Amino acid sequence: MYAAWSFALVRFLGAVAVAVAGGLVFGHVELWLLGVLGAYLVFHLSRLFRLWRWLRRRRTEDPPDFGGVWGDVVALVTRIYRRKQFHKRRIVQLFREFRRLTTAMPDGVVVMNAEREILWFNRNAMTLLGLRRKVDFGQRIENLVRHPDFTKYLNGNDYALPLVLRSPVATDVFLSLHVVAYGAGQRLLLARDVSRQMRIEAMRKDFVANASHELRSPLTVISGYLDTMVDDPTVDPAWRGPLEEMRRQAERMRAVVNDLLELSKLEAAGGEAGEDLVDVGGMLALMRKEVLTLDQRPKEIVLRLDSDAKLLGSEAELHSVFANLIGNAVKYTPASGRVDIRWWTDTQGAHFAVRDTGVGIPAAHLPRITERFYRVDPGRARATGGSGLGLAIVKHALQRHGAALEIESEEGKGSLFTCHFPLRRVAARATAVSA
Repeated sequence: MYAAWSFALVRFLGAVAVAVAGGLVFGHVELWLLGVLGAYLVFHLSRLFRLWRWLRRRRTEDPPDFGGVWGDVVALVTRIYRRKQFHKRRIVQLFREFRRLTTAMPDGVVVMNAEREILWFNRNAMTLLGLRRKVDFGQRIENLVRHPDFTKYLNGNDYALPLVLRSPVATDVFLSLHVVAYGAGQRLLLARDVSRQMRIEAMRKDFVANASHELRSPLTVISGYLDTMVDDPTVDPAWRGPLEEMRRQAERMRAVVNDLLELSKLEAAGGEAGEDLVDVGGMLALMRKEVLTLDQRPKEIVLRLDSDAKLLGSEAELHSVFANLIGNAVKYTPASGRVDIRWWTDTQGAHFAVRDTGVGIPAAHLPRITERFYRVDPGRARATGGSGLGLAIVKHALQRHGAALEIESEEGKGSLFTCHFPLRRVAARATAVSA
């Protein structure tokens, strides 16, 4: 490249020298310079014209055979063009692979821009969401999938969990819609048919609810007879031990049934909880008094009320949440330990926390601790009478209040369970008090 430019410069200087020499010999140096430089300009303009014509017809014509600087320019343009053709073929190939991949996917795929306007969708999206080729391109997705929950999901910008709702095409079809953000505000909508899973889940809920309901009556009868027999002084003392154990197991079964019924009730309710005015401070004070009456409990039960704000929600469900968390803390904390209960509000909303100095939970179990019937130590849970449903009830009840459960724990050092309620659930923002 540099050699060609050096040669071009030498040739230019040589032409100027010839023009000056001719002018000195024959006279009129200016005319000789003008003629030579004009010829030099015409030569390069002709090369430029041939290059321009080739660029316009490069698909059908071969590149011009130039030397020097013009040859280097033609070679550079040829390399750029070939590289462009290679990348173009590569992009076309990748796009075709992408289309084949999305066509083979069982999910519907919709590509949207930052304004949630549809840029592209695959064939399964047409079937699941009722979209139409060409007609729906450029339309906002919420104008085609008309559902208030879907619009709220899009506006929330929290796409960690998918949204399940009925298909706009068929009422007996349920879809799982999951938005994935990428690029400069662009979004990818994945739609999956989960009708079978929803039917199985509905069957499971119905079975659990019906079975629990049917078990309640016989368990009540059995417990009644066992209470009578245990309190009967005429019963052989050799039978008192087995009868006491049977009564404990019957009570445990009754607790499991009651928890199952409560969980089924929460799942069947769906949607959000009501907005009754709940005096959280008074409720927690009563719970603390009840715990203090227990024979087996930690030495210190401390209640700290940093706010007298009330909540808008279901009193029964909130009572269940607080009772389960406080009960677990008391149950798994030794007699020499301590349980701290706190209620406070801030600019984010209201918060309830229970901290204990009990056995703690290993980190490996924390992701599954709110699953129904999941126990960290099954033997210890059976010894303390736990059903394995308490935290599942807490999770469902909090979800109905738009709240979240945060768990921190270290094995052997205790646990901290915190419930975060949104600001819209706080009935009043009052001055802080302490208890």
